[in-house]
Amino acid sequence: GFAAAWPGRKDPDGFADRFNSMPKYVVSSTLKKLEWNNSHLIRGDVAREVAKLKQQPGQDIVIHGSPGLIRSLLPHDLIDEYRLLVYPLVLGKGKRLFDEGSAANLKLAESAAFDTGVVKLIYRPADKAPDTARISTSLPRQARRPGQK
Repeated sequence: GFAAAWPGRKDPDGFADRFNSMPKYVVSSTLKKLEWNNSHLIRGDVAREVAKLKQQPGQDIVIHGSPGLIRSLLPHDLIDEYRLLVYPLVLGKGKRLFDEGSAANLKLAESAAFDTGVVKLIYRPADKAPDTARISTSLPRQARRPGQK
């Protein structure tokens, strides 16, 4: 995971240093202690805690590859942007990103196609104005290189 890979990583652009120094909020029901610098554990009422984080000044909140967390925040209207990477591959099985009953009317905000066949899609709730403290989802994270937006 992130906590095992990033603390020792170095790169010429300084992305690893910035990433390691920024606040990180980890949602877990099993972890008891976080070793990664500037990491904070969220337990219990996750939606309430995330809503409180959104009220604080600062940068966007980003969720990387956690469909369960996304599903838990969706009914509370806490996700302001979905960043999806679609790969030219059909697995034929797997976990759904959205459960039955979880509905959201989305509007395409941005799209880009890459030479690899991967397509980046950015959606925002159709009924929401842009928010200064957004929560973005990013699924999957593997297609992005450090420093790449």
